[in-house]
Amino acid sequence: MKKSFLFLILIIASCTAQEKADLIITNANIYTVNNNFAKAEAFAIKDGKFIAVGSSEEIQKNFIAQQTIDAQGKTIVPGLIDAHCHFYGLGLLQQKVDVTGTKSYDEVLDRLAAFQKEKSLKYITGRGWDQNDWTVKEFPTNEKLDVLFPNTPVAISRIDGHALLVNSVALKLAGIDKNTKVSGGEIIKKDGVLTGVLIDNAMDFVFKIIPKPSKEEAIQALQAAEKICFDLGLTTVDDAGLDREIIELVDSLQQVGELKIRMYAMITADKKNLDYYLKKGISKTDRLNVRAFKFYGDGALGSRGAALRKAYSDKANHFGALIFDVNTIRETAKRIANSEFQMNTHAIGDSANHIMLTTYKQVLKDKKDRRWRMEHAQILAPEDFDAFTEILPSVQPTHATSDMYWAKDRVGVERIKTGYAYKKLLQKYGKVALGTDFPIEKVNPMLTFYAAVARKDLNNFPDGGFQFENALSREETLKGMTIWAAYANFEEAEKGSIEVGKSADFILLNQNIMEVDIQKVPKTKVLNTYVGGEKVK
Repeated sequence: MKKSFLFLILIIASCTAQEKADLIITNANIYTVNNNFAKAEAFAIKDGKFIAVGSSEEIQKNFIAQQTIDAQGKTIVPGLIDAHCHFYGLGLLQQKVDVTGTKSYDEVLDRLAAFQKEKSLKYITGRGWDQNDWTVKEFPTNEKLDVLFPNTPVAISRIDGHALLVNSVALKLAGIDKNTKVSGGEIIKKDGVLTGVLIDNAMDFVFKIIPKPSKEEAIQALQAAEKICFDLGLTTVDDAGLDREIIELVDSLQQVGELKIRMYAMITADKKNLDYYLKKGISKTDRLNVRAFKFYGDGALGSRGAALRKAYSDKANHFGALIFDVNTIRETAKRIANSEFQMNTHAIGDSANHIMLTTYKQVLKDKKDRRWRMEHAQILAPEDFDAFTEILPSVQPTHATSDMYWAKDRVGVERIKTGYAYKKLLQKYGKVALGTDFPIEKVNPMLTFYAAVARKDLNNFPDGGFQFENALSREETLKGMTIWAAYANFEEAEKGSIEVGKSADFILLNQNIMEVDIQKVPKTKVLNTYVGGEKVK
């Protein structure tokens, strides 16, 4: 009897010695992405944080939880971060006509007609055409569009968002005629006649006449984008260009639990937003971080809006254009430099990159740990790479594999050699933040991983990879999608790796992307997505 009583005390003591957790995961193949890139088998979570990481035996010995999951050897990595995307834009696109992947202008017109037949809208908007994917690789003209829609305004953005195709009704409502002038953009004409194609700042004339989404439509857009991202393993998104109204809507939805994704908000750097947020200062909650401005240096290479130092190889005497004059660039950078905010600049062409890198250096003199970012950094002059020892490169690997079919035509055989140079940028800065720029590219981060490592498209082209010397290793790529992206957001102490004290953001995969044949990576499925220890997929 005495022995039985003593044994019972020992059992109780052993149970009480176990710390309570909310969730335990065991028997997993975990890439922690900590400083040593160590692996683990298990972890315990409490109050949305990792409280222990180790072997299955250690975790089960020291912790007890309401829910324990046997991962059955499946691979777990930290929740993925898209360091440059358009989250709200993705959501809005679900409410518009989608013309991505079209192989001809006629296919675009067919989709528009089918969409309008179903929706019967007063204004038709959409996105996704790319003349580089068509047999006739020229900008379209709007004659056929006018025949289809003689009375309904139509405005369809190019895939990169830097060109707009509109019909004559939209041009008239926007007040655009053949004499209209624009700075930082172009109104395309053919034989002196408006074609309906507007580049960069010229698009603003039309955007002003398109009704803004209602609050209900905006909420639907945000929630639709969240579902897409959670299904694909994204737990944090860096939205590259938001206005105050949407940032505050995101915050309000997150506060009541109606939006659970984490967001790093880059504020659109127009005068109104600059005046408000520079006075307000940075703000941060558990799920929303508002501490960066998104600035545009130039346009896009595909629409020949990227600012080049020498003329385009496929268009004589055409250099692209800066979005703002140099004085505006410098004054804006000075204002941001005198605050705690980060400046993240869209820079595609070698001229835009050179001007922005030079400006950054001037205004950041003697300022430490600012982590200002160059978004895209696609075409660089050889002498400008050294500037990236101080400036953080934020790049999108799928741009390289989708642009490779025509980028050389735009810039020629010499300039392309220092284009999409992700490995070289990594070697200069020591880190690189990876994203997609969705919905310009597909949302799926597994395509980012594949493109970064293989430097090929989904057709396994080209053999040997596009300028393969700039491929990233799998470890570098996973870091770029997790801990380095978190660093780019000043959030490396709270997310980006599976470590004690960090937010329990992680995903469970159906195969090991770190070891499986690289050609199989695009087919990887996300089985479950967790944010703060909560299963959201």
